[in-house]
Amino acid sequence: MTNIPPPAEELRFLDAELRQLDARRALLLRRREWLVHTLRTASAPQPARVADPMWPGTAAQRPEATAPGVQNVLLLLGGILLTVAAIAFTLVGWGHLGITGRALVLGAVTLSALAVPVPLLRRGLGSTAEAVAALGMALTVLDAYALHEVAFDGSGGLGYPAAASAVLAGAWAAYGAGVGLLVPRAADDIEAEQGRARTGARSALRLPLPLAAVTAQLPLLLWALAVEAGPHALTAVLLVTAAADTAVSLRSAHAPVRVVTLVGACGTGAVGVLSAGWLCWSAPGPGAAARGAALLVLAAAIALTAARFAPVPDVAVCAALSAGLFLVAGAGGVLRASVPGEWTVPGCLVLGIALLTAVRVPLPRPLRRGMAGASLVVQGLSVLWALPLVTGTLLGPAARLERPWSGVPLDSRDAVFADAHWPSYATAAPLVLALVAAVLAVAERHAVWRPAAGAGALVLGWAALFVTPVVLEVPHGAGLMTQGVLVLASLGVAERARRVAGGPSAPAVTAVVLALVTSVALALASLATETGTIVVLLTLTALFGVASARPGLVVFAAPAALGYAAALACAVGASAGRPPEHTALLVLVVPVVAALVAARARGSAATVPVEAAGAAAVLLSLALAVRELPMLALVLSLCGVVAAGTALRPERRRAGHVAAALFLSATWVRLAAWDVTTPEAYTLPVTVAALAVGHLTRRRDPSVSSWTAYAAGPAVTLVPSLLAMWGDPHWLRPLLLGTAALATALTGARFRLQAPLVLGGSALALVALHELAPYVTQVVGALPRWVPPALAGLALLALGATYEQRLRDARRLREALGRLR
Repeated sequence: MTNIPPPAEELRFLDAELRQLDARRALLLRRREWLVHTLRTASAPQPARVADPMWPGTAAQRPEATAPGVQNVLLLLGGILLTVAAIAFTLVGWGHLGITGRALVLGAVTLSALAVPVPLLRRGLGSTAEAVAALGMALTVLDAYALHEVAFDGSGGLGYPAAASAVLAGAWAAYGAGVGLLVPRAADDIEAEQGRARTGARSALRLPLPLAAVTAQLPLLLWALAVEAGPHALTAVLLVTAAADTAVSLRSAHAPVRVVTLVGACGTGAVGVLSAGWLCWSAPGPGAAARGAALLVLAAAIALTAARFAPVPDVAVCAALSAGLFLVAGAGGVLRASVPGEWTVPGCLVLGIALLTAVRVPLPRPLRRGMAGASLVVQGLSVLWALPLVTGTLLGPAARLERPWSGVPLDSRDAVFADAHWPSYATAAPLVLALVAAVLAVAERHAVWRPAAGAGALVLGWAALFVTPVVLEVPHGAGLMTQGVLVLASLGVAERARRVAGGPSAPAVTAVVLALVTSVALALASLATETGTIVVLLTLTALFGVASARPGLVVFAAPAALGYAAALACAVGASAGRPPEHTALLVLVVPVVAALVAARARGSAATVPVEAAGAAAVLLSLALAVRELPMLALVLSLCGVVAAGTALRPERRRAGHVAAALFLSATWVRLAAWDVTTPEAYTLPVTVAALAVGHLTRRRDPSVSSWTAYAAGPAVTLVPSLLAMWGDPHWLRPLLLGTAALATALTGARFRLQAPLVLGGSALALVALHELAPYVTQVVGALPRWVPPALAGLALLALGATYEQRLRDARRLREALGRLR
């Protein structure tokens, strides 16, 4: 039997258990808070940890400020305060001591500050030694100032600062090197005596050598300013300073010194190169330009030296690239001052191409890559220089669209730049484009940058030939013939490239695109005369039609042929003096041909482009016929016939929807042309077609809802008719509409179709409301004013009394409608 304790003892037992549970719960909650705090700070750097006071074996985060950090901050603040005190003593308290006392005080303080870091470094106090050394170097600057005030007070200008900066730079460099030589030997002696290995103790100062490198940037520049040197001398000083920085950066084993001198070399070198370039390219004569070019050659020599000895290949490539650009810039400045202005860029281009010879020279690979990069930069800039001429030649004929058949221009240049400024440098642009194209062609032949080089050579060669007639001012007819030959040649190159590659390739596609661009420019340029327009459009149509027989060209050539055929139809109609709406019928020949070609090329890649061209021709014909409604209706009907014919193809069944829309639009336009305003005349054809489609859909798939199959058709007619009924005072429309709504509702009830039943019943109710509205208005007007509120109250009372029954009736009605399809 179970021993059940008395109630009092059991109560004490339960209380003790509950107290233990509460204590355990409080302990777990504190542990949870500590874990949440630990997870929130887990992403921060993990410092040394101390034991958790609550849980043995855990750790807590140590203070944020570390001992070395606090030490460095205190040393920095102390050094700053001592430096400020020394400055104040030198500037303010200077007059209270004699010459001997002043010299002894500053000298003693300076020597003490410079000597203290050595024993500090021997004891491993590196941060303290750095702070005291910084104070000592600051005092040397004050010593230089004091020396100027005492002994060189009469010397003005920048001569003394130049000499002082040179002496300070040398003294700081010697001080840093001397401490570096003394401290390691002393440290080795101490370590040998103590019998322990070195543990990474700092053996030299870090500040003196970088500060000496920074100060060394000033002497030559200050000296040049002091002697009032000219711009060439100042530029040479900057370049010499950059050369010294480069040498120190390449040879120094001290990382901070390398960083400082590298920054100094880049800064002074950049300023010096910009100054030399300005002096060279703004020189009034060849002599002055040669002086500037000599400075650029000096900069190139410095960059080449840096590239030759740079340990990082990427840095060497950049330096060699800069050297090549400096050489081209210097030679270009001399050319600018020696030859006519339009030949400066071709001369620079030739020099840039000459840099490619470095690729064949046995130089280190980074130097060869840098020279090749410089050549590419020069060639790219040359192409950009010629680009405005190509763009103007390409877009200039578009101005003929505003005044077609305005007369034969004087020459090809007048045909293109009649309304634009002719660039003065354009004479040499074809040569520049041809040279770069030749370089890319050679690169492509040697399998360099293939196939981009081949495509670039095609584009630039085409651009050179394209602008040549304009530059040479050939007659207008000869220019048109040249562009036609260029179109033919581009198509030939595309076919040859396709055969060589065995299929579509980048050069082939590029050549086809160039042929299309040239043909557009040719068609626009031919708008100057009526005969020229028709002949050019006919030629282009035939040319691209023949090119469509080639498998590799049909995707581009067939749509182009159809487009030019449409333009030819417009030109023939305008030449015959026919109005645009009559020309639209002639344009419709193009969609018919497009449909036939697409049907024949079924499954080919050209099917979609050909159909797109036919659709564009359809839009053009509609735009031409839009001003005359009967002709627009005819055009829409013919377009519908074309779409219906396209829908006969199994893969284009959806075109039948387009055909139906076009036929319906033609009907509506014809009705609008006859001034028919009855809405049913526009909506009934849509209703009949929609019901036929819905019936066929339900026959094919009986699971289709009646709302999907039969809702759109009746709604298209019922809704506009209901809207028209409310503004129609006659009785015929409500009678016919009510009859149609009743027939629709009965049809839905007979075949158990939800959509016709609901639409027809709703329309019938609205028609009945419309017919009863006058009588209701009369009755309401005849009754006393208290009757309507009373009737409304009775209706609400009746509805409330039979509310549950009404809900059941509504539920049964919803279920009955839901059972319909």
